[in-house]
Amino acid sequence: MDIRELRYFSAVFRERNLTAAARRCFISQPSISAAITNLEAELGTALFIRHKKGVAPTQAAEKFHAVARRIIDDADAARNLFRKPSTRHALTLGLMRTLDLPRTVALLKPLTAASDVALRLVGADEAADARIISKSMVRADEHFVPLWTDRYVAALPPSHPLTLKDRLRVSDFAGVAMIDRCHCEQSEFFKAAASRKTAAIAESEDWAMALVAAGVGIAIVPEGVARANPDVAVREIEVKVKRHVGLAYSSKRPPSEVLRDFIARIQRPKTGRAKLARS
Repeated sequence: MDIRELRYFSAVFRERNLTAAARRCFISQPSISAAITNLEAELGTALFIRHKKGVAPTQAAEKFHAVARRIIDDADAARNLFRKPSTRHALTLGLMRTLDLPRTVALLKPLTAASDVALRLVGADEAADARIISKSMVRADEHFVPLWTDRYVAALPPSHPLTLKDRLRVSDFAGVAMIDRCHCEQSEFFKAAASRKTAAIAESEDWAMALVAAGVGIAIVPEGVARANPDVAVREIEVKVKRHVGLAYSSKRPPSEVLRDFIARIQRPKTGRAKLARS
């Protein structure tokens, strides 16, 4: 086994899904599957049980994960042990408030791990070198590099009657207590789509999920936000509403070296090489 296989195993263990783990590691799903197969062959035991919605770790995986994490952490510590201090390059990123947190953390992890990058995170409307936002928020003077596409789903209290349905129609929300989110890019669409009752207004995704879990109402949220919360039920919506999330940066000035490297890294899995938009 090698350190990459351990990192891929750790990603699958955390995500419980091969596709999500591949996104987290910025590689293809077959590469993730091959790494898990190699580990299972070397260890002589099954690590995951496959099912329709993803994978479930076996008892062997639960035991092995603690060991794998120690090896990964030790390898990272060894890599940093003899690194000479270097000049730190500042990078300020603006983040919209409704981002899928696990996916965003995975995207930013290489920046936070780099000893020569001083990363600062601010709101999407504050001054920044670049912004991770929905495509609908891009300004005319910005380039946009696509990162991922989110579809919207319904997050429901586990005991809600609508959990008896596999898929919900917009009409199902009529007269139902709903949790509105202050910064939802699709709020106007959902408000116009059905007559509904607002039970609460959430200032953040965490509050929205907490209110749903407490049984206050239903929230329409990006799928990654809902799936990351084990205390809510998730149902698809018949109307296919999506948002495209990406990195926006100024077209009026050249990106800094650290931003250029970041853009190249997030483009490489899709194109095989870095391509910067030029003004």
